[in-house]
Amino acid sequence: MSEGNHGPLKELRVLDFTRVYSGPYCTMLLGDLGAEIIKVEMPETGDDTRRFLPFKNNESGYYMYLNRNKKGITLDLKSSKGKTIAMKLAKWADILVENFSPGTMEGLGLSYDEIRKVNPKIIYASISGFGQTGPLRNKVAYDAVAQAMGGLTGVTGYPDKPPVKAGPSIADANAGIHAAFGIMAALYHRERTGQGQYVDVSMMDAIFSVLENFVVQYTLNGVNPERIGNENLASAPFDAFPTLDDYVVIATANDRLFQKLAQAMGRDDLPQDARFNTNPLRKENYSKLKPIIIEWTKKHTTAEVVDILDQAKVPVAPIMSIQQLVEHPQIKAREMLVETDHPIVGKFLIPGFPIKLSATPGSVRDPAPLLGEHTDEVLKTILKLSNEEIAELKKEGVF
Repeated sequence: MSEGNHGPLKELRVLDFTRVYSGPYCTMLLGDLGAEIIKVEMPETGDDTRRFLPFKNNESGYYMYLNRNKKGITLDLKSSKGKTIAMKLAKWADILVENFSPGTMEGLGLSYDEIRKVNPKIIYASISGFGQTGPLRNKVAYDAVAQAMGGLTGVTGYPDKPPVKAGPSIADANAGIHAAFGIMAALYHRERTGQGQYVDVSMMDAIFSVLENFVVQYTLNGVNPERIGNENLASAPFDAFPTLDDYVVIATANDRLFQKLAQAMGRDDLPQDARFNTNPLRKENYSKLKPIIIEWTKKHTTAEVVDILDQAKVPVAPIMSIQQLVEHPQIKAREMLVETDHPIVGKFLIPGFPIKLSATPGSVRDPAPLLGEHTDEVLKTILKLSNEEIAELKKEGVF
């Protein structure tokens, strides 16, 4: 675990009304970069992910991963005094992030229009399934719904099999990353103009925006893309191939790489074959080319294919399991597994911060908060409430 906060956002203050994945992932990134995050949760129950697998000592690993580097408070936003405290914290904050269903924050009296009355410079980011506008604005969503509606599920899997979603909640993650990027752009604008603004991110939009060339295949040529398994829509050979003991991914996206692959296979004739001598022709005739490559890969173990093609400088990879990744020297060298020390669970490893900054590195400094762990601290240090005032508010069920 990194010592001290050297992140580039360490002067920024974030009020975090997020839960589950997309919002917490966004604020996790900001926290890793040094921002002070105050995570607001419902009294007694807290974030839904406190009850998500896996568990150790009744603490959720899901929650602990996504909510590191945050201070946690509880607050009843439906009470008038809870709303008053939330407004005071919003006045203190540089950034507010929420991922409730559209209309929820308005119903609580905590909309962007209300918040900017007390803090005109606030950058207020909302993440939702389908955005704050459009006919699907009020449609409820989780990641699987957004993957399906955004087009990812429809192009994932094999043509003769049912469609499948991506394994991880990639719509949530993409929305969180896009929100963090939008917040950074809004911060840059505020630095130049002094003006805050509203950031609206949709999970469906985020997925639709990363469909690579699937969309333009239709808009350009009128071809509706179908599921193609592990193949690539534009390049060949670019696929997963069986070996003696498993599978291996080989990716050749240009003629030079195909020539290197053919040479490594002992098939210098293939690039001269009229069916295979350009990438468009290889894609057109891939049903003829694929068996030739499989014939070669099935004579070798995965490790042997990887070694041969690594030496030939052809993009190649085994299909890694999570266990293999956790033990992999590259993951360790890049500090992509870091130790956190939770007060109940103790020490364990979680994924690290994926962006490497040379002067102001991001870091995992603090474990995820226990429910309401920092309520008193935040009320005393930020809102300057006395012990007596805090005790009275607790009696009234505000926290």
